[in-house]
Amino acid sequence: MAKQKYYVVWEGKQPGVYATWAECKAQTDHYTGAKYKSYESRSAADTAYKAGWKGNWGTGAASAAKSTSAGGWSRSASVETSAEIDYNSISVDVGTRGNPGPVEYKGVDTQTGEVIFSCGPISKGTNNLGEFLAIVHALALLQKQGSDKTVYSDSVNAMKWVKQKQVATTLPRDASTEEIWLLIDKAVSWLQTHTYKNKVLKWQTKVWGEIKADYGRK
Repeated sequence: MAKQKYYVVWEGKQPGVYATWAECKAQTDHYTGAKYKSYESRSAADTAYKAGWKGNWGTGAASAAKSTSAGGWSRSASVETSAEIDYNSISVDVGTRGNPGPVEYKGVDTQTGEVIFSCGPISKGTNNLGEFLAIVHALALLQKQGSDKTVYSDSVNAMKWVKQKQVATTLPRDASTEEIWLLIDKAVSWLQTHTYKNKVLKWQTKVWGEIKADYGRK
């Protein structure tokens, strides 16, 4: 059973503390400059809400955690992150029903939440493979558009696979997984034959709240 989380909305349609992601999302979707974050307990959420977003969200929280470098960028577990959200970006996420299970993914405008692309459901795959496909899909689309926008993902494994231009998964290749493996092979081939200048950054869920592309299946 999923552990109860509480969501603080400092800047949104109706600031407050919410007991479900759906309620939080309703207050922050399509809200420019939304500031929100999840907490493990109601008391922690109430305390953070009263204290305000500074030191709990964005630059303040990242600085307090010493997660940024002098240049504003840092590397954690071989992936890049940023001190503040770059809203001129695409955020990607995956939705699954079981892991492995049916997989879908999408990319949205980080500023507005508008869906830019989506794929699925794919009959059988894993969360990390779906996230990998979403990142590559975003990179290929941005290259076609001649855009240098950043891509955000909350999957460390998928980001590593993109950098390595290969996947490391235990999902077998058989009739039930043929659909996703065809897409994976195509994505790997794209990475091996193309270069890109776009940053692929780790979305800081603990600091910024759920990624904009989140499916709300917590």
